[in-house]
Amino acid sequence: MHFLTQKIEFPDVSESSADGLLAVGGDLSPERLLHAYSEGIFPWFQDEEPILWWSPDPRFVLFPKDLKVSKSMKQVLKKGLFKVTTNKAFKAVIENCAQAKRDGQLGTWISEDMLEAYQKLHELGYAKSVEVWQDGELVGGLYGIAINDNVFCGESMFAKVSNASKVGFITFVQNSNYKLIDCQLHTNHLESLGAKDMSRIEFIKYLKPHGI
Repeated sequence: MHFLTQKIEFPDVSESSADGLLAVGGDLSPERLLHAYSEGIFPWFQDEEPILWWSPDPRFVLFPKDLKVSKSMKQVLKKGLFKVTTNKAFKAVIENCAQAKRDGQLGTWISEDMLEAYQKLHELGYAKSVEVWQDGELVGGLYGIAINDNVFCGESMFAKVSNASKVGFITFVQNSNYKLIDCQLHTNHLESLGAKDMSRIEFIKYLKPHGI
């Protein structure tokens, strides 16, 4: 495990542990975060922990062309129960993601420092949100980081009513021009939507300025 200094640099991702942990420390400045994401690295830590930086291998990703939409979800989309927007309420989306209860987690990894850091990235045009509305109320959404025209790194999502986050995610993927959606780590939910494993080496190719 590597301990970061104030200098904005990371060890080579090949030095990550078996579970993907690469480094500890540093800060959440926009410069460091953008450098991290461009190298296939992301922060993930609990409130009481130091900043932990990860680069798992394999990476869990979704090619938009592989998106799976079940018959029941097609019916939900067809009914038009929700309105989906982008970048209309970033702060509200990330705050709701921070408050959402997760199975197997006692608290949130989206600390006040994380909220502030990603708000800055949003103001700079890198962090983006998807909002799902029902009767004028925000009922679901997701946010993530756009590295280039190729990759959108999904960070977190929330839903206050059934299917809200799914509708947001599916609508976003269907209407985006990204070549790849980074889902970071495996979940059964994302696998059911078509996400699959990709080697870290292959994933990082998509992060380069011209991608694959």
